Amino acid sequence: LRSCSPGRARRTNASRRACLVARFGDIYAQERLDAETLLRTYISDMEMVQRIIYIAAVESFHAAKMAYRQFKIRVRETLSLGHSGPESLEDTVLDYIVRHEDLYDVQGSVNEVIRSMNINPKISFPPEIDFIVISTLIRELCRVAFSMQTLVPPLDIAFGTDGELFSETKYHRSFDSDFTAALVAYHVWPALMENDLVIVKGEVVTKR
Repeated sequence: LRSCSPGRARRTNASRRACLVARFGDIYAQERLDAETLLRTYISDMEMVQRIIYIAAVESFHAAKMAYRQFKIRVRETLSLGHSGPESLEDTVLDYIVRHEDLYDVQGSVNEVIRSMNINPKISFPPEIDFIVISTLIRELCRVAFSMQTLVPPLDIAFGTDGELFSETKYHRSFDSDFTAALVAYHVWPALMENDLVIVKGEVVTKR
């Protein structure tokens, strides 16, 4: 017989969600600006600096989600061997991951992000410098993105493309935008989504 009582992960879902949404905001306000300041010592073009940071955020979420999926598969395979309840196997797996998030190989994800950024055609970097200089930002984004996958439903960032139509519900315009322009020139920070709803607006630059 399977008990209907939710697992610990589900019981703590609301409080963990609130903490992670707040942490995402803190990264935008602190680590992002620190990374911006650091990059400006090497790159004079502010647009390139902001593009680098945005791509770092996108790649961090991608790497953390991949790592989470692989981690979850390994945990499910291990726990299924001796699972008997009372919780469902899925709830037991989720509880285990929430309790053992320190087993997440965040450095592996950071390395993956830097590899992806090195081959991204939209961003360039002086050859004597490596994207590792913003590894603090990348690490914090990977951590929060991984933890967001343990929520029900999980949180993710919105998909953004240069030239997309500006959306008031999805983005703030940066202060140096053309406020009459209808199209996004480039992204500064991604919007945070739950299912298809925006819960934290991103930031973009709009230009004619």
